[in-house]
Amino acid sequence: MAVSSAVLVLRALGIGDLLTAVPALRALRAAYPDDRLVLAAPEGLRDLVELIDAVDELLPTAGLGDLDWPGPPPKLAVNLHGSGPESLHDLLATDPAEVLTHQHPDFPDVPGLAWRDDLHEVDRWCRLAECAHGEADRSALRLPVPPGPSPAPDAVVVHPGAAFPARRWPPERFASVIAALAAAGHRVVLTGSPGERDLALAIAGRAGLGEDAVLAGRTGLAELAALVAGAALVVCGDTGVGHLATAFGTPSVLLFGPTPPRLWGPPPSARQHVVLWAGNVGDPHGEEPDGGLLLLGKERVLAATRSALEMRVVHG
Repeated sequence: MAVSSAVLVLRALGIGDLLTAVPALRALRAAYPDDRLVLAAPEGLRDLVELIDAVDELLPTAGLGDLDWPGPPPKLAVNLHGSGPESLHDLLATDPAEVLTHQHPDFPDVPGLAWRDDLHEVDRWCRLAECAHGEADRSALRLPVPPGPSPAPDAVVVHPGAAFPARRWPPERFASVIAALAAAGHRVVLTGSPGERDLALAIAGRAGLGEDAVLAGRTGLAELAALVAGAALVVCGDTGVGHLATAFGTPSVLLFGPTPPRLWGPPPSARQHVVLWAGNVGDPHGEEPDGGLLLLGKERVLAATRSALEMRVVHG
């Protein structure tokens, strides 16, 4: 059996998932400097993947069950996807010479790390990557500025949506904060997916902004990345946009609800990010706004945005 000199890494998830795996990808690159590192991830993330110096090639993979490895068996298959059996099954189907994964009872003959729920997402995958005889720098989250121009340079970027209602701060509170920032002379733009455009339009209208302030549904990933990289400040919940702010070093105010920031937040050493969390832990996939998230009042969030903007002026 011919084995290719490729390291295949599975991480077929979203923006935040990709960005929290960057330090692990860099550790794998360092451990296998002479091999081709292929990342199996959604095609829609290509513009971000191309900014990651550790990745040689993107293998478009929409999700679990969609991995289609085209060549000889890879030298190493790395499961950066999750703890379930489906991701390990997908990788084993490529017949790799070696597998790097967490343990799963469905595959008792495949060695791996024990899964831990108490780890930060960055640390989880760095620990796994370190099993490849390398050392992972958990702070290596930064990406270069995207090549394209920002659609709204130096604006305050507000991203009111989130994947699940449990992580969405109330629209009327976002509107109050936006109105106050606009009254103070800041340009504010709202981002979101095409499905979140109506939400963004409603918030903008309530805040007294025109439709031109709503970029939701009008930016691809490359433009969104350039927008965040060139922003004065990002205000959002526990979302991929928050991880973009971390990746580009853009100041942010992050509203955490059901998930503790110690599991998904920016590094504590990155002082330009202000994390607000009431201390409650809940279901991040819930169908109602999390009770802890609702404890974050609009005055507290507005004060955090003002403080972040003032720090940016002072420190540049």
